[in-house]
Formats: sequence, C-alpha cells, structure tokens
Amino acid sequence: MQEKSLFQLSQCRGSGELHDSKFMDAETKRKVLKHWKVFLESGLQKDKFTKLLYEHLIQHCSFIAHYDINGFYSTYFENGDDTIQFLSQFDGRQGMPKSVEYGMTCWLTDEEYYDINIEMVRIAGKYLPMQMQLANARQKTRDLELARALLAKHGKSLP
Repeated sequence: MQEKSLFQLSQCRGSGELHDSKFMDAETKRKVLKHWKVFLESGLQKDKFTKLLYEHLIQHCSFIAHYDINGFYSTYFENGDDTIQFLSQFDGRQGMPKSVEYGMTCWLTDEEYYDINIEMVRIAGKYLPMQMQLANARQKTRDLELARALLAKHGKSLP
C-alpha cells in the first residue's frame, strides 16, 4: 500500500468505520477501542490495561511482547520517559506517527488494521497532552529521588 497521510488514511473508509480483518472482526476492534479509551481515561492504570488491548498492541501495532502483559506494562508505564515514548506512537500532531520499536509506519498503513489504529491515534489525541505532562512529572520525581539517593550515598545532599 502506498504511504498516505494520516488524514488520507482516516478518510479511506470513513471516520470511525471499522471493517472485518483476517484475524480480527469489526466487533473485536470496537472492543479494543473501548478498552483503549478506558485505559487512557484511567491515567494508564494497570488494572485497565486489558489482555485484549495488550494483544492488539503486540500483534497489530508493531510492539514486541516484552515477555507478557506485565512485562509490557512495566516496560512502558512505570517510568515516565518510557510512557512518553509509548504515547508518541499514537501522537498524530506531527504527522504520520512511527512505531517506537521499529521506526516504521506500517503499523498504521497496514491494509487490515489501519482502521482501528487510526482510531487509536484519534482517541489518544484527546488524552496525550495531559498524560505526557503527568509522565514528565513522574519522571522528574523519580530522577530527583535517584539523585538524592546517589548524593546521600556519598555524604552529600541537595540544597
């Protein structure tokens, strides 16, 4: 498939229109999108990160499994910088988002799954600014805690 702009892709089948694919029917795609929205609305809470959402991410969004759902969650949602990296894959504000693990756009242009993945980008757009701000704050807190611990180790402290 020739690479199109995010806007062109979103217009191919109509905004929000999902279609059956070889390994995922339209109803399952709707469920994944619902889980995606709930996960983002929850502030990325672990108990809202469902197996269905995880499986879609590793099977159709160019993420590797990181061993299992818990390994994936800890890889991307326990450290603020990693959360920002994950969310950047769904950030369409700068054009066509690339896979954070492979650096390609095929996850978004794949004939079978671009409908759901474009919807994931669209839905994420509402939550990205706040989630990225929260992730930055979490990372700052974690970095300062680490700095304090390292300084204390050597008999120093922050002013």
